[in-house]
Amino acid sequence: MPRFASRGRLSGLNFKVMCANGHLMCAGCFTHVLADARLRDEMATCPNCRIEISKTTASRNLAVEKAVSELPAECQYCAKEFPRNSLEHHEEAMCEERISSCKYSRIGCPWRGPNHEIPEHESHCVHPHRTGADVMEALREIDARTLEERRLYDNVFDLLSYEKITFNDLQMKPYRTDEFIHKLFYETSRFGAFNNQWVVKARINSNQRDPTQSSERDITYQLILKTKTTYPLPVYYLILKGPFGDMKVHPRIHRFEFTEQENESPYFTLPLPDTAECNRLLAAKAISFRLIMFLASK
Repeated sequence: MPRFASRGRLSGLNFKVMCANGHLMCAGCFTHVLADARLRDEMATCPNCRIEISKTTASRNLAVEKAVSELPAECQYCAKEFPRNSLEHHEEAMCEERISSCKYSRIGCPWRGPNHEIPEHESHCVHPHRTGADVMEALREIDARTLEERRLYDNVFDLLSYEKITFNDLQMKPYRTDEFIHKLFYETSRFGAFNNQWVVKARINSNQRDPTQSSERDITYQLILKTKTTYPLPVYYLILKGPFGDMKVHPRIHRFEFTEQENESPYFTLPLPDTAECNRLLAAKAISFRLIMFLASK
């Protein structure tokens, strides 16, 4: 397996992919191989035999998947062995050694430890006896996180009351820069919004010269106004999973005022859950999403 192989039990990544010569890899490794090939502008090959491999030439081996699911695997907490198809449930809900938090964590208790030690800890936990002032400090942190989530919803509902709203279902396709080392970037075709033409552009690991040297990856994107404007265009926008894609994205609202001199927004991080999701998008031929835009009329 390549160096980036994981335990293969991440959600949706537990199936086994087989090249034309029968060599197996987990889904996480497969998407990483395809993503690396995309970044290097090379043909993706099987790590074992170097035969060409792609989503159309690779196949799932259901017999191996079934056999692997019944093989024993070691619990990361108690080191006991369980069938792979029941290991996740054991680790999340049954293992006495799984790491858990004190029930008083909501009022500031930082304790984390084996699940079987919870009764002993909670019987001596000092946090139920803390003063109201001490408890308020912990509650303020919780309130701050809740407020951030509430602001997102409030902002969305506020923006929905705007007069000028538009959305486009878009695809970003991969291209190469003309630099000595051709770097990968993504760009949509031009699309219309508010009587102007726009594109969305994205790049991988913005501050890194060669993203193939890192196992951690992210995507940043910007919105670009392609037509000239004689007056400022204050635009709010956000990216969502569209009806023709399955991007796992946590929406974030951005604002930028487009003018004739400032026609490109800053690059913002596409809020994906993890590197695995980034690799999955890179492995695809195009990245599909929905862009919603709101024009703040003066």
